[in-house]
Amino acid sequence: MRILVANSAELLLSDMRIDNSASTISPESLLDIAALRADTPGAGDVVHFNNAGCGLLAAPVLAAMVDHLQLEASIGGYEASAARAEQVREFYAETAALINGAPENIAFAGSATHAFSTALSAIPFEAGDVILTTRNDFISNQIAFLSLSKRFDVRLVHAPDVPEGGVDVAAMAALMREHRPRLVAATHIPTNSGLVQPVADIGRLCRELDLLYLVDACQSVGQYPIDVAEIGCDLLTATCRKFLRGPRGSGFLYVSDRVLRAGYEPLFIDMYGARWVEPGRYQPVETAARFEDWEFPYAIVLGCAAAARYARQVGMDAIARRTPALAAGLRDRLADLPGVRVLDHGRQLGALVTFAIDGWQPEPFKAAMDARGINSALSYRHFAQFDFGDKDIDWCLRLSPHYYNTEQEVDQVVAAVADLSVAGGSRDDR
Repeated sequence: MRILVANSAELLLSDMRIDNSASTISPESLLDIAALRADTPGAGDVVHFNNAGCGLLAAPVLAAMVDHLQLEASIGGYEASAARAEQVREFYAETAALINGAPENIAFAGSATHAFSTALSAIPFEAGDVILTTRNDFISNQIAFLSLSKRFDVRLVHAPDVPEGGVDVAAMAALMREHRPRLVAATHIPTNSGLVQPVADIGRLCRELDLLYLVDACQSVGQYPIDVAEIGCDLLTATCRKFLRGPRGSGFLYVSDRVLRAGYEPLFIDMYGARWVEPGRYQPVETAARFEDWEFPYAIVLGCAAAARYARQVGMDAIARRTPALAAGLRDRLADLPGVRVLDHGRQLGALVTFAIDGWQPEPFKAAMDARGINSALSYRHFAQFDFGDKDIDWCLRLSPHYYNTEQEVDQVVAAVADLSVAGGSRDDR
């Protein structure tokens, strides 16, 4: 791997909160962008501002997966996994180091949603139990909660937001004391906006009140340093494909020692997560492996290990400076364009930039961005019923730069949106 950091001694973060008004990146946070882009095969082909969807794979990640697939083709799948057992174990060590956990507390999952639903299945919900969450949660999580309500008569309570955006922690504390929820759940960064929720503040309350706490860190792992001890969560889920720049079809679940000691286990546990000790009894394994299945996509697991290792070598503190700062500059400049309404609100904003634009329908507008070689994503009202209802919008475009993107690419994206905002009112394909 190339030398990536211009001056690593200057990149330590004393505070994770980013200045949302910053429109430039300070010299102290500069990485060796040329080297990072040379390590990113797709960087020269597209302006990839869809890292909240999938980050571009780094060369070591791609190499790890291709190498293992070639080994499987040469000697067989079972034999290849046995030969790479030590490297597979590195997935747990690298992922644990990324979130300040321990390898035995990490379970591989096919996605963040897979991890989230597996964690939910381990909670023995009963009629009348309360799930306390926020109004800015991931769509699949909300659907899962509603499904639990439908099947088990669980009550779903949403904490209100503060006027400037983001959950009202004081109100959430009052709801915790009032309802004594069976589960408190929060999404660190929702997929539909740049909001960063105060998950550590919520975690402190959960610890004080001895409440089970589940955090969705799908958009924050790989974008910010994550410390499960500081957050105070019992369970944390994430994907590897987004800001961590791992392969699709991968994610992980963190399970705290407290949850493991309490005997939580997934509803459908298989021969990897448990031992069939006698005809009428099984025994779950002691680690988070009880949340895994026997069949593994080993090439993908090795790619995830490489992605976590790569992020740590680049430096999560450096990434946490540059990535949100790129987004802040983009957000500020888009807000100055006529016909463009930036939608992100909150005390802290991350690298997801969302906006509405006059005179366009969603698919034609994204197609126009695609035609300019700019990758982006659409979000719709049904992705975020509360947030988009409050903002009175039916759709928005989401742009999400990452540390390997350049200031010149920000210029290119702003110029494209400016051109389309002017042309939008008169175009036939709007």
